[in-house]
Amino acid sequence: MRTASDGTAGTPAATAAAVRALVADVPDPEVPVVTIDDLGVLRGVVVDDAGHVRVDITPTYSGCPAMEAIRADIEARLVAGGHRDAEVRVVLAPAWTTDWMSPTARRKLAAYGIAPPSGSAPAAGADRAAVPVSLSVRCPQCGSPDTRELSRFGSTACKSLWRCLACREPFDHFKTF
Repeated sequence: MRTASDGTAGTPAATAAAVRALVADVPDPEVPVVTIDDLGVLRGVVVDDAGHVRVDITPTYSGCPAMEAIRADIEARLVAGGHRDAEVRVVLAPAWTTDWMSPTARRKLAAYGIAPPSGSAPAAGADRAAVPVSLSVRCPQCGSPDTRELSRFGSTACKSLWRCLACREPFDHFKTF
């Protein structure tokens, strides 16, 4: 079985790498400036010896309503690329973490006006009852750390709503998971 989970191309994984490249730039429907690869939602591509394609994706949180749109966009790309019988699987374990976001995703979020997650997700086995608290979230508009959380829940469940006290602009902050 040939796999491409990191996007590198080698002789055995060339077909899987090509399929990965075909679907990697599918945009997130809720934040279209980032791709599923930028976010770490695209977990892997497997092409078996018979040429059957399987794409694994992991939601940013279980119950994410964007997953069906992402799956449909991936399937459309695969069909357009000649992979009519490809399988797209939603894989819940291991659970997605903001640590999987690329530095590019973080830059794109900030440029789009969404403060990227700060810090790291709790380590495996850590106390999951603890709620991560940020002392400060920098405003993506003016860069000020003088901000305040208005609501733990923002425009989507993976974001919280903040306001900058310096420039007075509201903004979303991508939560750390």
